Amino acid sequence: MEPRPAAALAALVGAKLCFPGPEDAAEPCWRDSAGARLVGPDVVIDSREATPGSLFVALPGERADGHDFIAAAARSGAAAALVRRPVAGAGLVQLVVSDPLAALAALARGLVAEARGHLLVIGLTGSSGKTTTKDILSQVLAQAAPTVAPAGSFNNEIGVPLTAARIGRSTRYLVSELGARGPGHITALCGIVNPEIGLVLNVGAAHAGEFGSPAATAAAKGELVDCLPADGWAVLNADDPLVAALASRHLGPTAWFSHDRPASLRGQRAVWASAVEADAGQRHAFRLHDSACPGGSWPVRLRFPGPHQVANALAAAAAALAAGLAPEAVAVGLSAAEPLSRWRLEIRRRNDGLTVINDAYNANPDSMRVALATAAGLWRARRREQPKARLVAVLGDMLELGPEAEAQHGEVGRLAAASGVSRLVAVGAWAPVLAAAAAAAGAEARPVGNRDAAVSQLDDLGPADIVLVKASRGVGLEAVACALLAEKDGPC
Repeated sequence: MEPRPAAALAALVGAKLCFPGPEDAAEPCWRDSAGARLVGPDVVIDSREATPGSLFVALPGERADGHDFIAAAARSGAAAALVRRPVAGAGLVQLVVSDPLAALAALARGLVAEARGHLLVIGLTGSSGKTTTKDILSQVLAQAAPTVAPAGSFNNEIGVPLTAARIGRSTRYLVSELGARGPGHITALCGIVNPEIGLVLNVGAAHAGEFGSPAATAAAKGELVDCLPADGWAVLNADDPLVAALASRHLGPTAWFSHDRPASLRGQRAVWASAVEADAGQRHAFRLHDSACPGGSWPVRLRFPGPHQVANALAAAAAALAAGLAPEAVAVGLSAAEPLSRWRLEIRRRNDGLTVINDAYNANPDSMRVALATAAGLWRARRREQPKARLVAVLGDMLELGPEAEAQHGEVGRLAAASGVSRLVAVGAWAPVLAAAAAAAGAEARPVGNRDAAVSQLDDLGPADIVLVKASRGVGLEAVACALLAEKDGPC
């Protein structure tokens, strides 16, 4: 946010301005000249990330209360704190509210409203691919004008307003990734940023335990379409029937994306791909088509591995076109975009040549399928040069699948064997199901109790081998990838 006086910030979020004195002060909250102090540009929730002038939001946590770290934020230069109660002796301005998280949302809402004359907000959601598509789209837009987008997967009631708080006078595009753990969540997030373009990627089996069924998931994702203004663009996946059906919930313009030219669908625009081909690294190239420019096409060569990235790129292209970019600029931006978020099909080679695919950030049945397809493509290309190359997988639990969990883990085990995995090491509560299904389909498969045990099963890997590491975030299998890359003491 643009720096502003503390008094103006307090008015924006409905806070009482306070400058607490020492513990034994007669007046627990006094003002002196605190209202004139400039606050900004940064807004943080971690005292270790406080910068000179920043606003520290004191949120309660599972293990710690942000109010205990206000003094630490002040020592790092924070000018003000958003608090539920005044903290004496901290030495910085405090904005007292009943609920700091709600006040953070109010701050973001106010900043977006102030910027509405020059700011275009694009919201995106889906069962899988949100973060990568966000990374691609933000880089395409950034080539045209200043763009703010989340770091990583900042897509909840904390991450969405923190991202929005980064906008400034020059920001033209705000890309907001919107996650949901249940009905009404996306509506609430839309109430913070009020998107004018809404992109829905897909509806899959992810979070079936929370939503109950694909139809219920689609209804929740469709809240983004419901929240669009009458003239806002709905950007929808023509290849996903549950997403395509959301068009009936929007009276405004619709842009479609599809692997092939979509059939006649209501809408003003469509993008699709032709001449799709992959290189040995499973990076795909294609020709981008735009229905608004009949007869024309533009070359795209992606830097992201995996066949599913074509759909992600087309989704980003459709949203960028709806935002007003020219198709030739979109194609250039797609080809220039690079992976930004860690542990998502991150391909690394060890010094001896062993290839590790670290896709351990999260997992669901759909993302397991595309990860296995990507790994199998790399393995087939490797075997053309090194016939003894093996494909090995370390797979862990997919969480939040509800009653479908056993069947879905069994299906992934069978798919792993069918994809060419010669050895499967399974970790987690569903490891026996994964391993049994893979073994029945012809793979060597071993369930293990923890990550260290998984690493111990991989000490005979050769330089030509490829290892896929993937599970839901709670399993923490990135530690296995780090160990394989011999980077136990640092980030990997």
